[in-house]
Amino acid sequence: MKTITLQKGKDGAIRRRNPWIFSGAVKREEAGLEDGELVAVDAIDGDRLGYGHYATGGIRVRLLEFGDNELPVEELLRDRLTQAIALRTQLGLSNDPLTNAYRLVHAAGDGLPGLIVDRYASVAVVQCHSVGMHLLRDTIAQLLMELMPEVITTVYDKSASVLPGHYVAENSILAGEAVTDVVIIENGRRFRVDVANGQKTGFFLDQRENRWLLGSYSAGKKVLNTFCYTGGFSVYALLGDAARVQSVDLSGSAVELTTENAGRNGEFADKHAAYAADVMEWLKENADEQDYDIIVVDPPAFAKNKHKRHKAVQAYKRLNARAMKAIKPGGLLFTFSCSRVVDRQLFYDTIVAAGLEAGRDCRVLHHLSQGPDHPVNLYHQEGEYLKGLVVRVD
Repeated sequence: MKTITLQKGKDGAIRRRNPWIFSGAVKREEAGLEDGELVAVDAIDGDRLGYGHYATGGIRVRLLEFGDNELPVEELLRDRLTQAIALRTQLGLSNDPLTNAYRLVHAAGDGLPGLIVDRYASVAVVQCHSVGMHLLRDTIAQLLMELMPEVITTVYDKSASVLPGHYVAENSILAGEAVTDVVIIENGRRFRVDVANGQKTGFFLDQRENRWLLGSYSAGKKVLNTFCYTGGFSVYALLGDAARVQSVDLSGSAVELTTENAGRNGEFADKHAAYAADVMEWLKENADEQDYDIIVVDPPAFAKNKHKRHKAVQAYKRLNARAMKAIKPGGLLFTFSCSRVVDRQLFYDTIVAAGLEAGRDCRVLHHLSQGPDHPVNLYHQEGEYLKGLVVRVD
């Protein structure tokens, strides 16, 4: 195993058990290192800090283990996957008759930085964010089939879009049956998930608890769900006995899927309408009056790096200000950001700016985040990416 050595004074984060080593912390590395190799990491004094997967990008190493306790990789994977499955059992998800879709592995939150695994009924979707993990995809698939033999019958690799451009990868079935389209149950609600063609791994599992909360506020309300994607918030609002629900997304296929999912959960043709449109333009043209009791603003990540953060914040502010103007006095705004580079305080400050621009009195009722099946490593705050607020707008 080749070794990389950190610069003097750059080992503090690692000693505090943060698994990411950035390129700026590296003093030297052995020649011939390639993406995906297992490397040992040493401090400048020769102290062994750990080992993990090497990459040529900004995150130079994702540590799998700290210290000098080098486990065989398959043994480490088996141990971490077993622990991840046990946590979902502790959360009550593994045997819940009303929910068969959840995050099974959340990267560093489950001790496997670079690896995401989502369960959709009998299908496990593997998404590798590092070449090192992708090189282990067959072993991961075999272990999932072995450790969850009566649950998982298909393992699908959906890593191509998130791996470095120089590394050629194709999405494919890794093990089991050739199934990529499945109907899941979430809190008794039914959704069709297209794991091959849908966004991310196919469904936004991180919003499960937040969708439930929205449903609890929806009785008799007029609800607008923007960036609706698969219609998760729309379905929860409808089953929460909303008086009227409108869903808006730029994607025509998303609008079709939202309509399909609404129909999968009941007869809501007289209560639900979906529109394919740019959300900001739709709000400008259709929501000038204070007409809505609840508006959901859950956009895709506007900023994926720090260079785009300022423009992203301005976009969040304009969007939320426009939504606030369309809410009845006493109504609610459910607003979110999944941009990792927009931290919780910056997001909060952005919503403050939106409220001032809208000229409305506002109170925060809930601070929201990803569900507990997306655990955050205490020493790796970067794992907490979803920020949300429920704001009462007066």
